[in-house]
Amino acid sequence: MELKVTEHIEKADKTLFSFELLPPLKGQNFESIQKTIDPLLDFNPAFINITYHQEEVVYEDLGNGLMKKKAVRKRPGTVGISAAIKYHYNIPVVPHLICGGFTREETENALIDLHFLGIKNLLLLRGDPPANAKIFRPEPEGNEHTTDLIDQVMNLNKGIYLEEGLKNATKTDFCIGVAGYPEKHQEAPNMESDLHFLKMKIDKGASYIVTQMFYDNQKYFDFVKLCREKGINVPIIPGLKPLSTKSQLVSIPKTFNVDMPEELVKEALKCKDNKEVRQVGIEWAIMQSKELMKAGVPVLHYYTMGKSDNIRRIAEQVF
Repeated sequence: MELKVTEHIEKADKTLFSFELLPPLKGQNFESIQKTIDPLLDFNPAFINITYHQEEVVYEDLGNGLMKKKAVRKRPGTVGISAAIKYHYNIPVVPHLICGGFTREETENALIDLHFLGIKNLLLLRGDPPANAKIFRPEPEGNEHTTDLIDQVMNLNKGIYLEEGLKNATKTDFCIGVAGYPEKHQEAPNMESDLHFLKMKIDKGASYIVTQMFYDNQKYFDFVKLCREKGINVPIIPGLKPLSTKSQLVSIPKTFNVDMPEELVKEALKCKDNKEVRQVGIEWAIMQSKELMKAGVPVLHYYTMGKSDNIRRIAEQVF
């Protein structure tokens, strides 16, 4: 029987290793992500997260001066890839589910599929607005907030489905994780507000937190302290994404509302190419990982973005 993330943490006597994957691009196969997973198996991952993606609007050049607008889902297959990883590697998976782009019925159908597959763990997120939109808007008949998504999953855990009057409805048993933001969510007016809604998510049934990336461990330690003061006592898993290109010095702060420490920025700016930047990112993440492990964090969770050579080099020095 697959262990829940919280059960893994309760049973462990040391910091666990986990990582996040993107589903393959449409048209690729399972082997395309084995190249990311296989190099990390030596470190006994406790679980593997798989992201969830909504449709994107793209424009096709018709060659006559006109453009055709169409919606495409470039990375479908989260449920299928989750099943493939679970049964090929015998490693628990944590598929993500998001509000954006999906109705409550579509979400329920995905949850039913995951339940049939024996998958117990979820990470629930609102999701970002589409690239061409400034603000998030839910689908008609969709969940607007992560708290709504939690309510839907918790209802299924009680055997309450969208269709009323179902007889002998099976209860699911999902373990729910949510995101936390050590430097606050970019849409939150302040940290106090962000923590208020995070506490609401825990009170509604979420049982662990995975943080947004950060590059200054003190941001994580301060965040954990604030959470504990607010009565948020679930495991808080730090998420790390090693710097890999010079352009990320601009894109990461802009996209994720994350500060880069001055020392890291200075070292990256000295690099003559991205190969050197990648090495700086590896060394910085090793330093972060060792300090976090010494502090007794439950899990070190790494964002791979589809490439794992740098994560392997970090793990070799830490685990």
